[in-house]
Amino acid sequence: MLFIFRVVSLIPIPGVDLDQLQQVFSQNQFLGLADIFSGGSLGNFSIALMGVSPYINASIIMQLMTMAIPQVEALQKEGEYGRRKINQWTRYLTVPLAFLQSYGMITLLRTSEFQVIDDLSVYKLVAILITVTAGTIFVMWLGELISEMGIGNGISLIIFLGIIANLPSILFGTLATFDMSQFTKLVVFLALTIFTIYFVVYITEGQRNIPISYAGRAKGNRLLGGMTTHLPLKVNQAGVIPIIFALSLLIFPSFIASLLSHARSEWLVNGANWLQQLFENQLFYGIAYFLLVVFFTYFYTWVIFKPDNVAENLQKSGGFIPGIRPGKQTVDFLSYVSNRITLAGSIFLAFIAIMPLLIQAFISMPGLTLGGTSLLIVVSVALETIRQIRAQLIMKKYDEL
Repeated sequence: MLFIFRVVSLIPIPGVDLDQLQQVFSQNQFLGLADIFSGGSLGNFSIALMGVSPYINASIIMQLMTMAIPQVEALQKEGEYGRRKINQWTRYLTVPLAFLQSYGMITLLRTSEFQVIDDLSVYKLVAILITVTAGTIFVMWLGELISEMGIGNGISLIIFLGIIANLPSILFGTLATFDMSQFTKLVVFLALTIFTIYFVVYITEGQRNIPISYAGRAKGNRLLGGMTTHLPLKVNQAGVIPIIFALSLLIFPSFIASLLSHARSEWLVNGANWLQQLFENQLFYGIAYFLLVVFFTYFYTWVIFKPDNVAENLQKSGGFIPGIRPGKQTVDFLSYVSNRITLAGSIFLAFIAIMPLLIQAFISMPGLTLGGTSLLIVVSVALETIRQIRAQLIMKKYDEL
């Protein structure tokens, strides 16, 4: 199935200058991130142009709706039926999002300074949009089949494959322009890469174990002993989602400025030029990026981790945190712990987000960049796949016994 996806991602849409497209990608960080979440399809401008990006956005919207709409939250608590229903709504939402996102991407490339796309008639534009939307649905279907019949999350594996597939071209491009004067930079870069991978693994696997005790229960004339377990709280509960939110928000002003730069009013043109120059300033961009990632990490953690629900479920099952009273004290304690570890997780994500800016500021090598977001995705998917394989092996041993 992954092989089929790679074949689809290499079938280009006619009428596109791929050389000019690469020039646009090299100057736009947003397009680079969008290419990551398309599984490499955007860089080839293939029939699966948007890849799984619309499906990811639809999933994020549905997660936010569970917080904002009580009916959706109640449906989420209905077990397998609720999960299937929400997944179905996510698929339905993916269709219009794929259509709109592909239209926005084509419009963005048509308004760029590089001649990426030929002039399109309405008929050709509609045909391309329908093709790209169908390609997104096909890739989404492949991802769900991989999740159902394979090992690990299919959508994550598709993104993982798109990142890994670019490594040979990056390596060969670096070797083609390499000379011995860059040897020291290359060694420093490799050392930073190894350290970053270790750091990402360390933080991704990091968690705070909160002890949970269950009181003893009477069964007939006997008193059964209690049980002690723990509630794991991940340091990075939000994953890579805050980086997506922050980068989307940072790119939006530049996108609006590029549209207004061709306006007839002089003050609009001047305002658009000032806005573009502001966001082209690397210092301002890096600080804003860092702060937005920290903010969205707290926001998304607040969305997915609800101390009220955890405390209520613990009380219903007869569990409690030693030394903490059930009810409001448990909620306050969980909120306090979550806020403290989220601070570490948010700083980690923000550092990962601005890492390419820091690396390029000190180590400038053509064609060789250390993408923190890509590295975070690759390591996270690899760790999750390893866990899935170990779980399958343990189940197989139990079956043999």
